[in-house]
Amino acid sequence: MSFHQTPSSERIHIGIFGKRNAGKSSIINAITGQEAALVSDIKGTTTDPVYKAMELLPLGPIVLMDTPGMDDEGSLGRLRVQKSLKVLERSDIALLVVDKTAGMGAEDTELAKSFRKRKIPFLIVYNKCDLAGEAPEKNGLPSVSVSAYTGEGINELKERLACLLPERSTEKRLAADLLKPLDLAVLVVPIDKSAPKGRLILPQQQTIRDILEAGAVSAVVRDTELAEALERLGQRPKLVITDSQVFDKVNRTVPEDIWLTSFSILFARYKGSLARMAAGAGMLNRLEDKDHVLISEGCTHHRQCEDIGTVKLPGWIREYTGKEPKFTFTSGGEFPDNLKDYRLIIHCGGCMLQEREMQNRMARAEEAGVMITNYGILIAYMKGILERSLEPFPEMEAILSDVAGRGNK
Repeated sequence: MSFHQTPSSERIHIGIFGKRNAGKSSIINAITGQEAALVSDIKGTTTDPVYKAMELLPLGPIVLMDTPGMDDEGSLGRLRVQKSLKVLERSDIALLVVDKTAGMGAEDTELAKSFRKRKIPFLIVYNKCDLAGEAPEKNGLPSVSVSAYTGEGINELKERLACLLPERSTEKRLAADLLKPLDLAVLVVPIDKSAPKGRLILPQQQTIRDILEAGAVSAVVRDTELAEALERLGQRPKLVITDSQVFDKVNRTVPEDIWLTSFSILFARYKGSLARMAAGAGMLNRLEDKDHVLISEGCTHHRQCEDIGTVKLPGWIREYTGKEPKFTFTSGGEFPDNLKDYRLIIHCGGCMLQEREMQNRMARAEEAGVMITNYGILIAYMKGILERSLEPFPEMEAILSDVAGRGNK
């Protein structure tokens, strides 16, 4: 997969923040070496967050996120500031651009506090050093002085940027760590009205790639041909990974001694949220009529008549609980600011969201005291196969006991 084909969820997201006319867009152009952002002397040129996917060595594939000025004014300006603050939730690294001729303002100080509170690695970029001299402000914050106009300090900025992300001790894997070379993994991919024409969806693509990198073998089959395929394969699969919508059917087809899980469960593990989402599944047994349930998808797509999030899941939940909850639906970057009114949050696998944004949504749910789970985990729980679907992950044994306890309360 080339840098330009790397999914946004796998890229390092770098948020560029600061007041109007601090030179945020100019800094982006200086970092990228191209006219990636619109530059003007007029305050407020950037009116909405702008995203630029590119490669920045040695970080690799990144997304630069240019934001409106944090000192924007008026009712429309306040809305723009709120949009900028939402960019914080997906920032792996933050750059705070400050006009060095003016110095740090109140908005800049508050932003720096927000970075620290959210544990976002950050750097203060004092721009326009060609006009203000070299001496940095003595405020104890990590900083670098640059001039987007002359290029002074830009190489140092890139080097400092590369050092902001801590190295991971172990590489995260979707399924490769569950397989040995030449092990067989079978992927069950239904082809129905909701399946995109002519291609596989991102979770399926990424899982196949991960299996290949393990030196294992993947076989892709529809649920309608699964039983016959298992008989003909000539090798017993080590693992079967299924689309959650056909979890129950696949469970009845795949022998008990073969590991079975779903794409959304693999992605919950990949994003570091499997344990908490598995623990949230038992909340389903405690739902009452008129309880508010949020069903949230990380991507936007044209909803079909049998859409899993807005149609199938609510129907299955009503059937399982015998209750009539009130459902709210969000997609893409939408995620409610106030979560306290919800009894349960059901999220998609989050393949289009990078880990930090998924973790931020989890943290906000925890702060609001709301349990959260995901599509695949909840479907497995309702079908009575959650324990089996988590069997490939031995670290989940204690969580399963907690799930059973929640369901009995």
